[in-house]
Amino acid sequence: MNGVSGVDGEDEMGGTGGGTGGTGRDLGGFLRARRGRVTPERVGLTGGRRRRVRGLRREELAQLAGISVDYYVRLEQGRATQPSAEVLDALAGALGLGTAERAHLTTLAAARREPAPTARVSPLLRRILDALGDFPAFATDHRLDVVAWNPLGAELIGGLADPARRDRNNARFLFLDPASRLVHPDWEDRAAEAVGQLRVAAGRYPQDTELAALIAELAAASGEFRRIWDSGEVVMCAAGRKRLRHPAAGLLTLNFETLHVPAAPGETGLVVHVFSADEDSVEAAALARVSETAAVR
Repeated sequence: MNGVSGVDGEDEMGGTGGGTGGTGRDLGGFLRARRGRVTPERVGLTGGRRRRVRGLRREELAQLAGISVDYYVRLEQGRATQPSAEVLDALAGALGLGTAERAHLTTLAAARREPAPTARVSPLLRRILDALGDFPAFATDHRLDVVAWNPLGAELIGGLADPARRDRNNARFLFLDPASRLVHPDWEDRAAEAVGQLRVAAGRYPQDTELAALIAELAAASGEFRRIWDSGEVVMCAAGRKRLRHPAAGLLTLNFETLHVPAAPGETGLVVHVFSADEDSVEAAALARVSETAAVR
């Protein structure tokens, strides 16, 4: 192993620009953040009383991944680019990354990334959303802008149809509008999902100035956004159950699915979020009441 001094307090995680700058800097920032989340005890190391570094030291992670300390330091500092698939796999294993996090690590290490995309809501997609009827649904782009919805979906998540009721960007709504905590009882989970999705988008589209501006806005206005961003959170959800609260229907626990609309040439795909209640359940009756509310707005 090449030697590099392992000094406690060697660096601090931080900076909300990760994922919106140069390829090497983004990769290094993500590695630092994830390294800070792995406790020595988790990987069989002794923490020690005098330890001041959050998580693993650089040389500890390098040893776990089977690479030289010098090479790992250069990766964190953005001086080494395009690491091999084997190195990325070793780092992902040492850091205990999940599937979404591994994919994000690979994206950050790529030499070239996609240009800033555009979003297009086709007439067919609008018809599909309307045809879902009793299934609340809405579509988002990579910036978490809600770009299409059906009436029940708009009403369920805070009144999308009326821009005066809530911001149509889900991340801005979550972090800058106190009403989001009423709509989302499990606010921390929803906030982590939003940050995780923005991080993935920022890594894939580093030249997207609108996305970079959104992240900078949230970082400047919300300490909670900065906290979650600096943790290196990468969370992607596909299906499961979520809790939502509506003023007329109360607390609802609903099934949800995320459906991906393929991108047309030169465009990005959209994500359609669909909610449902089990047949003949209390939630199904409550959704019917929400539907009545949406019909009169």
